Amino acid sequence: MKDLICDEFQATVSQCLVRHKSIIDVLTKLQETVSRINRAIAKSVTLCGCVEVNAKKQQIPSDISLQELSAYMNTHLKGNLCPNCREVLEQELGNHLFYLAALCNLLDLNLYDVFVEENEKLSTLGIYSLS
Repeated sequence: MKDLICDEFQATVSQCLVRHKSIIDVLTKLQETVSRINRAIAKSVTLCGCVEVNAKKQQIPSDISLQELSAYMNTHLKGNLCPNCREVLEQELGNHLFYLAALCNLLDLNLYDVFVEENEKLSTLGIYSLS
């Protein structure tokens, strides 16, 4: 059974998308939402300071397996999003999901099916699917 939340979300997006119905509009709006997500995270670091980035070269032993790699990787993040930054980022991610669903609608793709297929691929191939 298909996930009703995804299907309902896609249907709602279809009804709400009035002004930016062109594939060109949707693609550029989708790209814009990625930029806004990046900007919201940057502001969390530079303006608010609730999150810090401490980036440096990853220290990875040469004799580990691919399965062990995750244990040696660092996110370079310190801290947690404050309630305000979390709210802004959730809003920006929501806008991104809106245009992602709009793109699926225009191309006659079902967002839930895309999720399921990607999950199956990840479950079957695991980290090997990411190369």
